[in-house]
This record gives sequence, C-alpha cells and structure tokens, in this order.
Amino acid sequence: MALTGLPPETDADITRVTEALAMITPRWNMRILLALREAPLRYSEVTAKVSWLHDGQLHPKLQALCEAGLVQRTEHSPRHVTYGITDRATALLPVLPVIVTWAETYLEKPDRPLSPIEQVEDSLTLLTRRHAAAILWVLKSREDASARFVATQVLPDSEWTNIYPPLRQLVDDGLVETSGSGRPYRLSAAGDGLGSVLGALSAWSAGQPLTQAAHHPVWGRPKTGTDQRMWLSNTARRAPTTTPAPGRSGQSTPVSWRRGDLFSHATPSRPASALPAGGPRR
Repeated sequence: MALTGLPPETDADITRVTEALAMITPRWNMRILLALREAPLRYSEVTAKVSWLHDGQLHPKLQALCEAGLVQRTEHSPRHVTYGITDRATALLPVLPVIVTWAETYLEKPDRPLSPIEQVEDSLTLLTRRHAAAILWVLKSREDASARFVATQVLPDSEWTNIYPPLRQLVDDGLVETSGSGRPYRLSAAGDGLGSVLGALSAWSAGQPLTQAAHHPVWGRPKTGTDQRMWLSNTARRAPTTTPAPGRSGQSTPVSWRRGDLFSHATPSRPASALPAGGPRR
C-alpha cells in the first residue's frame, strides 16, 4: 500500500526511512545500541551501562530492538543470556557522526554543552514529526511548492488542508520556510542540509553501503564523501537530563568519539553565531 502519491520507488524509499526512524528514535534506543557496541553483555551489565533507566524500562526496549533486528539475544544457558548488536546495527553507527555534523551546524546552541548522543536524539526527534520525511522529500524535489501541491503528494487520500499542521510544525522546527500565508513553501538551509542525513538513512535502510548516500536521486550531492567526525568521550554522565535544552545559535568546532568510551560529557567551546535566525529549534 502506497504511503504517498509519489512514484513507487520514491514512496518505497520514504517508507523505509520512516520505518528506520521509528526503530531508532524512541528514547534511549541509541544509547542502548552504543552500550552494546563493544561486546555482548548480560542484562545486569547493560543495566549498569544505562543506569538512569528505571526498573522495568530496559527489558521492553531490548525486546523491541531484538524484534527490529538491531539487537540479538543469545541464550547460552537458562542462567546465562547476553545481548549484542547485530551487523545491521553496526552498519548504523557510522550514520551517527553524519547526524552530529548536521546538528552542530544547524541546530540552536544550548547554554550548556551537549554530548554527541544528545545531538543525535534532538535531530532524530525533528525527523520523526508526522509526515516530515515525505514533506521534506517533496520540497527537495521542487524549488518551492504550494501547500495544496504538497498535500497531493503527501496525503493523496486525505482532505488537502490536513497538510497544514505538519507543514507549520516543520516551519516552527526551522526545516521549512515560507514568506507568509498562501505563499509557497520551500526547504530552509537547515532542511536542505539534511541531505547527508536522509541520504545516509536511505542507504542504510535499503541495506546499501553508506557511500551510496552521495548518489541518492533526491538527496545526493555532487561531491562524494561525508564529514565523518570521530567522537571523543570523557566519563559517562550519571544521569541524562530530560529537560529540552534552551535555544541556541552558532556553529561549533568538531567533536570526536573514541572507541571504548560511551558518551561525551562536553563539547569544545563554540565561536560566535553564523546563523542569524539561531538555527532550527530543538
């Protein structure tokens, strides 16, 4: 069954990316995958790695990740069970620096430094807005488009005015812009900059190497290669904050990640803003 009114191959591409986002975006999922990336762990060891999860929260998340094919549960004996990431999850990890690069460039800067994993979580939340992927696809394919046209492509079987809430949300998020009521919609610089992220997610969800992202028919770029920054981690945080970060503006110097550590607690100081509007909101 078609998700949109777009050509079948495009519809299938958007569907795969939407399903991939639904698997990895739920809170703590990416942190659990990172906790398991070095070696399979027993349940108690996973609990120690993600100690901020309350009792009863970890098991259903591990079960969901197993069902998604990202985590493998291995029963060595009735009393010895381990959890480890699959090859599919391992292939996802190189996408994370791509997301962090976009977040550091376009998202508002908070008053406190954010770890790379927080940057990933904030970015994925924006992409999982209702109909976000399909709307971004349509607007990338055209220089600008009316709300009615976007509706015919994204919601072909619905009243066309239903497109306004998700469009307004993307405008509020800073990924889409318009000159005013009744005027065409277009991608903002931040929305257009998502090409590397959506291209990488498209390649991963289709089981292709990430190098194919540069050749994506919609999001591909003339230049090959992506700014794949390594992450440098200090000690893991005792408990992640659950409060959204304040608004921010500006760009930062690259952050890096070293295997063997889990999450970065601090990022380098950021120079003055290069984004007049402060970037998309978190």
